[in-house]
Amino acid sequence: MHPFTRIPTLLLCFAMTFAISPAQAATAYEDKFLDASGVKIRYIDAGKGEAIVLLHGGTSRLESWITPGVVDNLAKDFRVIAFDARGHGKSDSPREPSAYGRQQALDVVRILDALKISKAHIIGFSLGSSTVAQLLTLHPERFLTGVQVAGAGRSPEEANDPRIETEAAEIARDCISRSRVMRQAPAGMKPTEEDIQQRIAACRADRTFDPLAVAASLRGYKDQAVTAEQMAAVKVPTLGIVGTLDHTLKAMQLLKTLRPAMKLVLLEGISHTGKTGIQGTPALVSEIRAFIAEQRQAKTY
Repeated sequence: MHPFTRIPTLLLCFAMTFAISPAQAATAYEDKFLDASGVKIRYIDAGKGEAIVLLHGGTSRLESWITPGVVDNLAKDFRVIAFDARGHGKSDSPREPSAYGRQQALDVVRILDALKISKAHIIGFSLGSSTVAQLLTLHPERFLTGVQVAGAGRSPEEANDPRIETEAAEIARDCISRSRVMRQAPAGMKPTEEDIQQRIAACRADRTFDPLAVAASLRGYKDQAVTAEQMAAVKVPTLGIVGTLDHTLKAMQLLKTLRPAMKLVLLEGISHTGKTGIQGTPALVSEIRAFIAEQRQAKTY
């Protein structure tokens, strides 16, 4: 397969060998907790085999990998570790920006150490993908492969984008960031005011969501910067996956130019979140499985 692959929308309707079905998403996993340098982290540990670590997106939690069946699917053949990033879900929620940024990346290494896992496959979506980008420069020796889903990593310019402070302030005040939601929605699929109000109400009803902690997490983005030179120097086999309707598409394409050895897959008609969000498409887990199988066959790790 050519390293730059576009998948037509119609192909997404066909279940591949390991496609996700609604029935697969019913498994309940035991919450576990460990200490990551003084911050309690909630995680799940499922399956056996080579370890895969799943990192969720900003303002989300590990359920974003359980609900669409990704954990169930991968746990058939791998040991799957998914956790709530600090400031999210049931993990501890520091409210200082200095507690985030690089510390979120280092939590992955702390978790691997605590579970006595020397090397793992690392997969991240959005914020999680930015964490993957940083980890591949900080601790490449800990990873067999890396998968960046809809997130190229934060350049110094992106890490210091003034929009981050605007969005953090909106989350601290309203529980969600209206401007963030509108920015990430594809053209023609912008939420209505009624949609926004429903999201705000649902967010405020969620007792595990701490707006001040999540706002601090956004303000910590400044400590996630990775330079173009660092991105280009990554040697860990990497897969990039992004939808053609995703606001991160251009950034992912730029990452491909910086790191030509990275395989980049475009999913036609797929967006960042929402009804056409990338975490819910069967093609995502199929592409992850195919990539790991290719790397294993090629003996790149």
